Amino acid sequence: MSDDKILSRRRLLGLSLAVGGLTISSAARTAFAQGLKPTPIQALGPFYPDLKPLDQDADLTLISGQSARAQGQRLHLLGRVLNLKGEPVAGARVEIWQANTHGRYAHPSDSNPAPLDPNFQGFAEQRTDAQGHYRFKTIKPGAYPASPDWVRPPHIHFVVTHKKQRLVTQMYFPGEALNEKDFVLQDLRTAKDAAIARFLAPTKAFEADALVAVWDIVLDQA
Repeated sequence: MSDDKILSRRRLLGLSLAVGGLTISSAARTAFAQGLKPTPIQALGPFYPDLKPLDQDADLTLISGQSARAQGQRLHLLGRVLNLKGEPVAGARVEIWQANTHGRYAHPSDSNPAPLDPNFQGFAEQRTDAQGHYRFKTIKPGAYPASPDWVRPPHIHFVVTHKKQRLVTQMYFPGEALNEKDFVLQDLRTAKDAAIARFLAPTKAFEADALVAVWDIVLDQA
């Protein structure tokens, strides 16, 4: 394992400790603001990895053994997995996958002519801690054409598995004009706000030019 990767993991752990209190309080507020409604189900999509990368750690911007980082704006994505009572769900498996900054998935079925990024991991998974926290370091994904008259907004796919429940969903970014035109997001109707993350101002624990997004996930069978 490279020194950069070890340092990256240590930094992620440090970020978790640094923002832990903020994450806990914001998660509780978000859950109650949602009325403790479950996070909406969304389609798996066609680009769930056929072959998952060997490197699946929480830093998608740096692949083990490589020195160059992924292109695009760095994004720290964090939140909690909760049940309908607002209690943390420990040990839930959280998987994410996404397009790169150009809007291209590292998947053989993606016919988008946008370039691939060989330094972008594209997929990661981890288990929530005792307080239900998850955290990833990635890049903000690009929009991409789903059909001649439909461009999907930036989003990140999630699968959250805990005991007998498997939630498939997608997370979106606030302030994106394409959100209002996206058939998938708009199909959620009154539940669409629960699929949109919130941006926080980066603290000294993060890079000055990074985005920090918080998104809490509520399971209905946990």
